[in-house]
Amino acid sequence: MNEKNNERAKKMSFASIYPLYVEKVVRKNRTQEELDAVLSWLTGYTQKGLIEQINKGATLTEFIEASPLFTPKAHLITGVICGIRVEEMTDPLMQKIRYMDKVVDELAKGKTLDKIFRN
Repeated sequence: MNEKNNERAKKMSFASIYPLYVEKVVRKNRTQEELDAVLSWLTGYTQKGLIEQINKGATLTEFIEASPLFTPKAHLITGVICGIRVEEMTDPLMQKIRYMDKVVDELAKGKTLDKIFRN
């Protein structure tokens, strides 16, 4: 992904991405509750906090930067998103955004919550 695309991604609203995440996991027979649990584990947001970020129209940058506690286990999230290995990304903000994409993909692909949470 080039720098122009990264900048565009950082400016996207979490409110525009969240319904796509919901649609993706529900289509794969997972639930919105499971999605929220994964997002809460990753970012530290409560259910109420996720809703507040959606309602205020937070960009992905604002959403990540305001996260109460980005999981200390994030470094254990590995794999490829958009053709790039998340563990090799050099932009810390984009890496966190891609970690989020990766765990949502893992949920949609049927991984158990325990495995997603790296327990």
